[in-house]
Amino acid sequence: MNLKRISVLLAALVPVAARAQERPSFVTYNHHMEEPGNLEVGVNPVFGTQRGGGSFLGSWLELEYGLKGWWTMEFYLDGQTTRGQGSAFTGFRWENRWRPLMLEHKVNPVLYLEYASITEADKTLREIVGHDVEASQAEPLDVTRHEHEHELEAKLILSSNVKGWNLAHNWIAEKNLVHGAWEFGYAVAATRPFTLAATSRDCSFCAENFSGGVEVYGGLGDTDSFGFKDTSHYVAPFVAWNLPGGTTLRLSPTFGLNGNSHRFLLRFGIAHEIALGRGGR
Repeated sequence: MNLKRISVLLAALVPVAARAQERPSFVTYNHHMEEPGNLEVGVNPVFGTQRGGGSFLGSWLELEYGLKGWWTMEFYLDGQTTRGQGSAFTGFRWENRWRPLMLEHKVNPVLYLEYASITEADKTLREIVGHDVEASQAEPLDVTRHEHEHELEAKLILSSNVKGWNLAHNWIAEKNLVHGAWEFGYAVAATRPFTLAATSRDCSFCAENFSGGVEVYGGLGDTDSFGFKDTSHYVAPFVAWNLPGGTTLRLSPTFGLNGNSHRFLLRFGIAHEIALGRGGR
């Protein structure tokens, strides 16, 4: 069974519950946290073309839980399949986000820390750091599936709500815990609901259920070579549809901005929020 079929099956198994809170963008985080006591289950495949290698489908299963109003935890299981090479489980990630200022401010900071145990075969492309370029992902799966990495990733998330827009900026730093330099990256996004006026009835196709925007992200080199040289960058419009009952659908065609980038990626996702019980503040 390939990853696409697995994604569909997992989505079908998620029960109906409360309204989803999934952010519309795929890479850029904002300051909105998961509701305390709520569990969100999501599947997020990304299809990519690959010069020098087969096209691929990477995917991650996401479990997000609101421990407190200021603390959200997520757990990810990653996998991929590459045309002509087969499929592989590529590892797991454990993410924590903390919001130190709970009241709304002009700029709302969030601290992010993630531990990842993955292989070089991972192609989820959840962020771009250092000198991550298309050519580095063209190695055969039979080789990369045996190259294990343990990584620590930190982000400073800065997010503001301005006249209906959410403007978010992520600074990213990542370190292989065994060897190598610190690697850096960025992600910025502007997001807005299609309308700010809500209707008084439940409906699926009301404009208030849709939001969209654009994000730009890429690498900033490392401690040995900081900057834009030999890095990749992407621009990605996105749209999200919040269905009554707690399900969110997302779609994002993504375009490489230079010769080091994948020419095209297509991200899509489905997430569902489940109210497990009232959490703490």
